[in-house]
Amino acid sequence: KFWVPKKGATITLTEENIPYYRRIISVYEGHSLVEKDGKYIIDGKATTKYTFEMNYYWMMGDNRYNSADSRMWGFVPEDHIVGKAVFVWMSIDPNKPLFSLDKIRWSRVFRFVD
Repeated sequence: KFWVPKKGATITLTEENIPYYRRIISVYEGHSLVEKDGKYIIDGKATTKYTFEMNYYWMMGDNRYNSADSRMWGFVPEDHIVGKAVFVWMSIDPNKPLFSLDKIRWSRVFRFVD
């Protein structure tokens, strides 16, 4: 179980949650993070807590079982979001043969996303 970080929120760093937040702290928020003997050193100071500087989002792809999304690359910082999905432009059934007439799911094509 994990929690999606938001600006101003403070968490206690643990061995269980550091894999979720390591990239945020060091890459997106630009701090040095050293893990040594079960302790965390951020910008040269030992600490057990971290306060997030930005909002983050968990992104899911539209192909649930075969998407490169947050399950692969983690949380997305708010300053990396550049747009919003507006409509579905193509929907293909992966379980149908390549040249079958019903490969394209026409009922979903060009539908607006809520």
